[in-house]
Amino acid sequence: MVCKNNILACVVSHFSTTNFLKASLNSLALEENIQLITRLKMLRRNLLLFFVISITFSGVIAQQVSPEDVGISSDRLARYEDYLTQEIENGQVPGAVSMIIRKGEIAHYKALGYNDIKEKTPMKKDQIFFIQSMTKPIISTALMMLYEEGHFFQNDPVEKYLPQFKDLQVAKNPADGVNGEQEPAEEPIRMWHLLTHTAGLSHGLGATKLDRVYAQNLYYMPHKTIEDRVNAMIQLPLMSHPGEQWYYSASPEVLSLLVEHFSGMSTAAFLEERIFKPLDMDDTGYNVDQDDQGRVATLHFRTPKGKLAVSPRQTPTEGNTVFAGANGLFSTAEDYLKFCQMILDGGQSPSGQQLLSPKTIELMSKNHVGDLYQAPGYGFGLGFAVVDNIADARAMGSAGELSWSGAFCTYFFINPKEEMAAVLMTQISPYNGFYGDKLRQMVYQTIME
Repeated sequence: MVCKNNILACVVSHFSTTNFLKASLNSLALEENIQLITRLKMLRRNLLLFFVISITFSGVIAQQVSPEDVGISSDRLARYEDYLTQEIENGQVPGAVSMIIRKGEIAHYKALGYNDIKEKTPMKKDQIFFIQSMTKPIISTALMMLYEEGHFFQNDPVEKYLPQFKDLQVAKNPADGVNGEQEPAEEPIRMWHLLTHTAGLSHGLGATKLDRVYAQNLYYMPHKTIEDRVNAMIQLPLMSHPGEQWYYSASPEVLSLLVEHFSGMSTAAFLEERIFKPLDMDDTGYNVDQDDQGRVATLHFRTPKGKLAVSPRQTPTEGNTVFAGANGLFSTAEDYLKFCQMILDGGQSPSGQQLLSPKTIELMSKNHVGDLYQAPGYGFGLGFAVVDNIADARAMGSAGELSWSGAFCTYFFINPKEEMAAVLMTQISPYNGFYGDKLRQMVYQTIME
């Protein structure tokens, strides 16, 4: 895209040239003068219109180009689009928004199927989705911005900043629930444990009695703030000793509380000021403006017979005060790809603001958990799953690829080696990772060079 400042300079330069030409018109015939001035005025109006339009659309991450311009095959891209269309026609997906960027340009941007299969309302590109756990990479980025400001070391005990994390207990057998035998934690939860899901906390998604209590304390008790939610969680024994295992957890809730602790701002305000505004992510936040309510994607579920239907419980879009780190954000495909592009650009915003250092992104992109992460070929970095070994992963991609997904079937990956990122968003409960795998398979096969 052309920089706003360059456009302004162009307009100013044009006005200066216009004044010079006007001064030179004294030597021309009056009628010719009038005709030339009229043409110059028309040109000036057109340039002003171009200037206004350029500013209006300056939030777009890139211009959409021919896929071949960025090394992607249009024919192979059609194969991916046809696959999604077939899944919609077969009743597997209500509708979706799919987007691919490569080398800083939009190679693919489609809205397919229905936003609401009951009303047959079409899916639109600017549909707003509840992205659930795709909140986690954003909150991890927020905390790493504060890490760059010197607020903490990665190895610091969390209790240094949040005293409620002192003297934690560990369940010897999570299957026994909260009343089972417990023992003191062998070491404190450290900052990097929270970022890598190795703190011993739970998300409440597992099958044990203790997992079910975590779910109850986190999501079925009334909380007004993120601190209320964290305090309810930390009353429970840990699932394991810190650093002992990778266990998918609500530890990003603690990251959100730490963002508030270090910044002195609410997490919502911090994200808005430090990430969303610099990246022009105008449709991302914990609540949806009244004027945009009509753009919120409809949540679907599968009936006992396997049919897709509109869920009787839709996500609350306003009045949310628990600014969560584990879930909670609404966003669009385009907004989320602006976040992905910032990672690809070494932490830089489109206007040149450095949100993160490239060295910080390098740190976040490394596997910090060794072989504790369960997926073959993958490790876990600071907020993202990280591809370590393509052969072990048994899937296309590149070492260093970052990814995650959301509980209502939203998916993304970032591939620095290929200068590529992709997003696929729909709204189906419960979660299934199938379409995240399909996203990689069908997107990577489009690459020609």
